[in-house]
Amino acid sequence: MYKIAVFIPEEALELVKSAMFQAGAGKIGDYDCCSWQVKGQGQFRPLAGSNPYLGQTDQVETVEEYRVEMVCADQYVSNVIQAMKQAHPYEEPAYDVWQLADLYTLRE
Repeated sequence: MYKIAVFIPEEALELVKSAMFQAGAGKIGDYDCCSWQVKGQGQFRPLAGSNPYLGQTDQVETVEEYRVEMVCADQYVSNVIQAMKQAHPYEEPAYDVWQLADLYTLRE
């Protein structure tokens, strides 16, 4: 099992989440479309050669974004990341992927 966190501008929030859910993320037991999100402020500076969704080359930009987290079973991780990148408006979406410990194997 993995946890995926991605930063998404508000106008693309539901589109990106839906793409990730459809690809297999966000399933916990008998529930699906499970996620956690919080609104915050992201910062970046587009460099020469970039094609930014927002901002100007060589100027620091700030933008309201949501940090969205959801779990994902091993067999869906690659497809979920691919779906997220296709649905996301950013040229280089910021995201993290963590492998989670299997707590059942950690019992005494």
